[in-house]
Amino acid sequence: MELELNNKTAFVTGSTKGIGKAIAIELAKEGVNVLINGRNDEEVERTVKEIKSTFPTTSPQNATADIVDAQQREELFKKFPSVAILVNNMGIYEIMQYEDLTDEIWEKYFRTNVLAANGLSKYYLTKMLGNNDGRIIFIASEEAVMPSGQMPQYCMTKSMLLSLSKSLSKLTKGTEVTINTIMPGPTLSENVQQIIEGIYNNDNMSFSEKERQFMIENLPQSEIQRFIKPLEIGRLAAFLCSPYASAFKGSPIRMDGGMVPTIY
Repeated sequence: MELELNNKTAFVTGSTKGIGKAIAIELAKEGVNVLINGRNDEEVERTVKEIKSTFPTTSPQNATADIVDAQQREELFKKFPSVAILVNNMGIYEIMQYEDLTDEIWEKYFRTNVLAANGLSKYYLTKMLGNNDGRIIFIASEEAVMPSGQMPQYCMTKSMLLSLSKSLSKLTKGTEVTINTIMPGPTLSENVQQIIEGIYNNDNMSFSEKERQFMIENLPQSEIQRFIKPLEIGRLAAFLCSPYASAFKGSPIRMDGGMVPTIY
């Protein structure tokens, strides 16, 4: 199924690895010209070349910047004044005890996981509404609706993204612009894979065996009993960016592998 996204431009934040990179790849597969973002210029350039090599008819570009920095965001706006798709993927997370969370840590998470995405959305949404066309996607987490208690500072910001997405969606009434949120469950990023390999340092176990063991011991509530593949999230994001998903408005879309036990 072709998604009718050929030649559109998409800005995917934090797209040199993990979910962000998977989304960029799936969009490029549909003929989208992706703006690759990260703070490390070498990683960004390497990803741009990789996507260009794999999808030679597209024109990926380097969008290196620390988007938490308002001045660097302004420089990006000058370089890329208009995009058809914005995927707010970049974020930080860390298991932390509540008693260890200082005001500075709370503020860092708010600036990084919420204000950076809001700053980009505020700028590009105006352009999208003017064009009567556009897609904004926020990447949240199942922790937004089911906090584990292990990362309260992270959960707070992901819940905020659900509220922000819904509020901004109200501004798109009567237009072909959509704003939605994807809530992935535990996902097999490069970092997670390294952690699993480190926990089960056994050469006689395949990775799938290590993965199953980790799920049994740590995430028994998962119904798929494996980590979600980044490409699965990438494919969902690509669909949401397509004209076929125009009825999704302000929707929190769960792709959590059955982690959340409630019906809604």
